[in-house]
Amino acid sequence: MLSRLMFIWFMLLSLQTHAQDSVWYLSQSELVSIVKQYHPVVKQAALMVEQSDAKVTAARGAFDPIVSTNFDRKTFGGNLYYSYLNPELKIPTWYGVDLKVGTEEVIGNRVTTETTLGQTSYAGVNVSVLNGLLFDERRTVLRQAQSVAEMTDAERRLVVNNTLFESIATYFNWVKEYNTYKIYQDVVRVNKERLKMVKLEYEQGNRPAIDTVEAKTQLQTYQLLESEAWVSFQNAGLELANYMWLENSTPTRWSDRVVPHSDVLEGSFSVSNIPSLEVLLTDALSRHPKLDAMRFKIDVLETERRLQFQSFLPKLDVGANVLNKGYDVPNDLTMPFLENNYKLGVDFYMPLLYRKARGGYKAAKLKVQETELSRDYTALQIENKVKSYYNEVLALQQQIELYQSAYDNFSTMYRGEMIRYEVGESNLFLINSRETKLLAAQQKLLELKVKWHKSYAGLLWAAGTLN
Repeated sequence: MLSRLMFIWFMLLSLQTHAQDSVWYLSQSELVSIVKQYHPVVKQAALMVEQSDAKVTAARGAFDPIVSTNFDRKTFGGNLYYSYLNPELKIPTWYGVDLKVGTEEVIGNRVTTETTLGQTSYAGVNVSVLNGLLFDERRTVLRQAQSVAEMTDAERRLVVNNTLFESIATYFNWVKEYNTYKIYQDVVRVNKERLKMVKLEYEQGNRPAIDTVEAKTQLQTYQLLESEAWVSFQNAGLELANYMWLENSTPTRWSDRVVPHSDVLEGSFSVSNIPSLEVLLTDALSRHPKLDAMRFKIDVLETERRLQFQSFLPKLDVGANVLNKGYDVPNDLTMPFLENNYKLGVDFYMPLLYRKARGGYKAAKLKVQETELSRDYTALQIENKVKSYYNEVLALQQQIELYQSAYDNFSTMYRGEMIRYEVGESNLFLINSRETKLLAAQQKLLELKVKWHKSYAGLLWAAGTLN
């Protein structure tokens, strides 16, 4: 498939640079591969995923170890007022505990009384005992970034699903216009031969002159329709070119020498060739990209609700450091050492009415409920859309079988009328009438086959499986 895709890619490139008489065939699978790899909308969706991944990496930065140094020194009039140096390493953890180690060097004549002169070292922890122990803002940011990344990937799949459906529908519209043009092209060829034959028989005295007028009028009518069909085919190709891109985001310049395969509409339209309705519904409700995106959105909102719930807990932060003279690690960490060489701090905060906490939590909870209702409604819409397309595919399959039989009957009557005409038992008016009905049946059958392919693509699109 990859080699065939590269062939198509070089074909499209050559169409822009060479004037050849070759005809190039484009299949649906090749179009899908080109759209997936080169279409700018699909590429933009992939870039959105990369941006979300970058935001996850940035959110992980809240747990990066931090090295910091604080240096402050003052001299004036030949006196060293103070010199303060404090290098520190701080290690955040997933739970509300931060580890830290550092050293201090304090010298000078006018240092504050709470500082310790000379060289000291310390190791300690900062702990959020209540609010922030099990969940806090930095964990919220990371988990929301992860959920947003998953949601963005689901949205990317939704973009691919929609773009592929649009491109396939455009492709089969192009197929229809091409085959319509080929039908009129063949009819014009047949009527040209018929006009030559009628003129010859008129010259031989076997046909009246009015037959030549009727044959020529019929030919001119079909020539006009052929011209209109050619324009429609060209315009459909230009519309399809919107989905045909090359590498480096280079659009193609369309050529009328790109045509669909002659058998693109042939094959079995049997029910056995499509997935069952139960399988389609299961796939749609379990992994449709739109539903997946809404699930991850609910995860984001649930994370926010969980953070808001933490606001009901009082804030109690405890900081404890073990101190040591100099920069050496103490050899004795017994109780006397801990009793005499430590620094302890406690911060406590609790609102009395909790109105901010109650309001924030209720708003976050209502957002979750709102999105869940929207998800359930979307799931119902998707389920009904799958059923609708499935019914349409089945109905079109039956209509194709019915009209294929009708077309065969029209074709039989046309050939029979031609035989009667050749032996002199019919006239040109009846031939033209049979031909017109046969042409209408051929176009109707073409329309039904194209509609079946578009509806089948719509069925897969509704189930979210085109990506």
